[in-house]
Amino acid sequence: MDLNPFRFCSGLKFLGYFMIILVFGLIAISYDAVIVLTCGPHLLHGGFKSFLSFLVLTLFHLLLFLLVWSYFMVVFRDPGAVPANWRVLPDQNVEQENFISSSSLAADDNSAMSSSSDGIEKRSAPGYCSRCQNGKPPRSHHCSVCERCVLKMDHHCIWVVNCVGARNYKFFLLFVLYTFLETLMDTLVLLPGFINFFQQANHHSSSPGKLAITFLAFVLNLAFALSLLCFVVMHISLLLSNTTSVEVHEKKKGMQWKYDLGWKKNIEQVFGTEKLMWPFPLLSKQDLEKVPALDGLNFPTRSDVNV
Repeated sequence: MDLNPFRFCSGLKFLGYFMIILVFGLIAISYDAVIVLTCGPHLLHGGFKSFLSFLVLTLFHLLLFLLVWSYFMVVFRDPGAVPANWRVLPDQNVEQENFISSSSLAADDNSAMSSSSDGIEKRSAPGYCSRCQNGKPPRSHHCSVCERCVLKMDHHCIWVVNCVGARNYKFFLLFVLYTFLETLMDTLVLLPGFINFFQQANHHSSSPGKLAITFLAFVLNLAFALSLLCFVVMHISLLLSNTTSVEVHEKKKGMQWKYDLGWKKNIEQVFGTEKLMWPFPLLSKQDLEKVPALDGLNFPTRSDVNV
């Protein structure tokens, strides 16, 4: 009997619920340190410090609102499931852009699957997933955690207990961006308090609880800001080239990527064409109708690249 180690990946779902608690725990500690202990006391003093504290308070709550909104959208939005009995037309290549979903094309294919080292199962025969017993559209991959194929799968994120795919990738990018900006701002605001931590600890000029919360909040926000900086840079690069984290390992070196339509078009494939909607975790009805890539089944390709 062949042992598939990736079947144990389903246990990561339970780890994800702990991550949700950790996210809101970080928010609570940061709110206490930044708003209650650092900025709040200066609001009533007047002068420049009061004005600066008001700006920080306003920006903190704005970023927090957008962060939490984006987070819930990633958690609860389906990344994109392959329609039942999806099949590519017999005279089409799997990478072409015209597809159908019909039970009349339910011919079985017993092709085997191969497992990659990151838990994403890649097809050994084009256009079919033997695990799901269903057709496999272009850019989709089987997730061993969710135990299903996900349209334009980027990765499975334990922080959101969900896969990141065609229909929630925008929300994920916004969540990462707003979290980075929030943690960066918190780090800068708490930096003076972090420096004073070592000075006041010897003189006992502040309560131990206040010093401990400020110190912990600074360290956590700094760690998240530094790690998210790398993540933001990586995903901006992927966005501008219209590539997923999975496809980075599939692209052939030295060859043009057929889904790379130019950075402006590539952004529209994820964020839509209405620029006023870009900062918000929403997709307009017009964009859902006009941009096929947002549905996860149809992707325009470069006319000068055949492979």
